[in-house]
Amino acid sequence: MAAEDLETTTVTLETDDATDEMELPVELIDLLTEGDESTPTVVADIAMFGFAQRMHSAVHHSQGEPDEQLEAVEAATMDRFEERFDTRYEDLIEHSH
Repeated sequence: MAAEDLETTTVTLETDDATDEMELPVELIDLLTEGDESTPTVVADIAMFGFAQRMHSAVHHSQGEPDEQLEAVEAATMDRFEERFDTRYEDLIEHSH
């Protein structure tokens, strides 16, 4: 089956002042779905994980010392991660500093 033959779904991201859309293969969502999660929940979980990963890298794996603002953003991101997944990012990836 060719990629263009796969069924897709449109995911819309919205903030107070902007929107964006992306097409994702339905089978990709199905592969990432646990239990009866909805497509928006799966996409939001992946986004939250990606944000946490990027912040972790920026603070702990970049050259030089991070400034206080970056550390505060990381702390806020990790708090939201723990609220969403009921576990710490470091515990989930089995990596800490």
